[in-house]
Amino acid sequence: MGKLLVLSLFILVLAVFIGERYVKLKHLSLATREVNRKDLPNCRPLQGIDYGAEDITVLKDGLAFLSTGLKYPGLPSYSDDPGKIYTVDLLEPGLNPVELRIDGEFDRSSFNPHGISVYTDKKDGSIYLFVVNHPEYKSQIEIFKFHEQENAIVHKKTIKHDLLHSVNDIVAVGTESFYATNDHYFSNDMLKLAETLLTLPWCNVVYYSPEEVKVVAQGFYSANGINISPDKRHIYVSDILYHKIVVMEIGESSTLTHVKEVGVGSLCDNIEVDYETGDLWLGCHPNAAKFMAGDPKDPPGSEVIRIQNIHSEKPAVTQVYADDGRVIIGSSVAAPYGGKLLIGSVYHKALCCDLK
Repeated sequence: MGKLLVLSLFILVLAVFIGERYVKLKHLSLATREVNRKDLPNCRPLQGIDYGAEDITVLKDGLAFLSTGLKYPGLPSYSDDPGKIYTVDLLEPGLNPVELRIDGEFDRSSFNPHGISVYTDKKDGSIYLFVVNHPEYKSQIEIFKFHEQENAIVHKKTIKHDLLHSVNDIVAVGTESFYATNDHYFSNDMLKLAETLLTLPWCNVVYYSPEEVKVVAQGFYSANGINISPDKRHIYVSDILYHKIVVMEIGESSTLTHVKEVGVGSLCDNIEVDYETGDLWLGCHPNAAKFMAGDPKDPPGSEVIRIQNIHSEKPAVTQVYADDGRVIIGSSVAAPYGGKLLIGSVYHKALCCDLK
């Protein structure tokens, strides 16, 4: 009788635990949220970008870099080809993507690009492209030098480190230095699943330079997009499961100090920062349950959110664009320039819309 009681209590506790986890994850994934469409003028797809543009970043002269063809565990992928990097000149009326040739000693066959960042060397104006790469679903950072006249990037260095074990995004702060987000604490797939189910706030931000590698911020449910303010004083990180953007101040020795958090009401992926205004532009997943399910009959939607005056007491959080999946599935980034807005997705397509 005693063993039966213990077993019954165990089953009851387990059922309560599973029920609580289900409710928690349903809340975090915004599983019941439906998207009301909000269009922008003159949205048109970028020709040739058919397998996602997970991350996009734009130089001050209007040249955009696109990271395409990401293959990520648990998400659809419609191409067996290696990933690619494209550029799009936003000052050209045709908006024709140009695939960049990859030169140097580099395994192109396993290229699986994720987050990207560009850095312009103040000494000679050279442009370096930093790419989060997942060959065989591992994490490493590739540094390329951009040669615009040749439509090419030359591989300079591969960076691997135990602290860079589940990298999602990156922001370059030097020719070989950067901040990077880890979207999981564990590397093992089963432990990753347990980490998500238990919603453990163990993810972190890592600073890397040739001189030192260290964790500079932690306590994230899933650290995703990262970027830096135009004055280089603050770092922004999207805690995607927490539905918030975390603002941190850069201190001495590249340390980060928590300043504030801004709620966005969506699962926001990558962060782009307007050079002139300092506004944050976020590509977001309005319903992560649909995003993970990937049902073509009920596709996940897309959302673009803008944050103005993020350092003020009352930042303005505005939905700029929203789609129910009929136009673009799973938006992951939004990059403005010159009255245009590029919207990328994890595995679908990329759009260019007018803001004015």
